[in-house]
Amino acid sequence: MVERRMELDRRYHRKEKMRKLKRKLIEAKGEARDKILAKIHALSPFWTEPKKA
Repeated sequence: MVERRMELDRRYHRKEKMRKLKRKLIEAKGEARDKILAKIHALSPFWTEPKKA
């Protein structure tokens, strides 16, 4: 059960980190935006930015 708990903790932490990065990405411009995108792709390589309406 210990391994399962550690796995879940990592998953929850990743999800929270993604939420924070996505919030920052909305307001970011230029080089800061590129850095945030690099961090997002490090966590989730297949993530794509949603199209703007």
